[in-house]
Amino acid sequence: MSANDGSKRKVLAVVTNYGVEQDELVVPVEHLRGWGAHVDIAALSTDDIQTLVGDKDPGRTVRPDLTLDAADAATYDLLLIPGGTLNADKLRCQSPAVELVRAFKVAGRPIAAICHGPWALVEADAVAGKRLTSYPSLATDIRNAGGTWTDEPVVTDDTNGWTLITSRNPGDLDPFLHEIDAALAVV
Repeated sequence: MSANDGSKRKVLAVVTNYGVEQDELVVPVEHLRGWGAHVDIAALSTDDIQTLVGDKDPGRTVRPDLTLDAADAATYDLLLIPGGTLNADKLRCQSPAVELVRAFKVAGRPIAAICHGPWALVEADAVAGKRLTSYPSLATDIRNAGGTWTDEPVVTDDTNGWTLITSRNPGDLDPFLHEIDAALAVV
């Protein structure tokens, strides 16, 4: 860790209780907590989160820290939106999750979304004028919402007054985490 104190950083990860891609949640959370950040995981309920590997095989279970309804965007420095097809499809239909995305955007705080996670950005009208990446099946949704989709391991876009970090899949976690660290000024 650099001279910046990671213990002063707070990150909110938003998920549903079933279907989040294991590594897209667990790896960033463990990475951020490893350098001292406070990371809360918000889910639909306080029941355990059943992660999946490859959208089909059961992964680790994770205990959420709070519900999406209880999360206050104003108390966090960065919003993390993991993917997993089932998770992301249900998450984008949850008004508390969509409102959290909008609150981070309006406040100018960074949002990091991976794989299918950008569906929540589309739902929150947060991709217009932004350049981003995702799992390839979201390309048309992103373009239709006014974003520019590109096929790269990680894309960071600082336009329109806020930082958006996106990646395609769990294979891109290393560059994704590097950009999250940079956004939180802990490189």
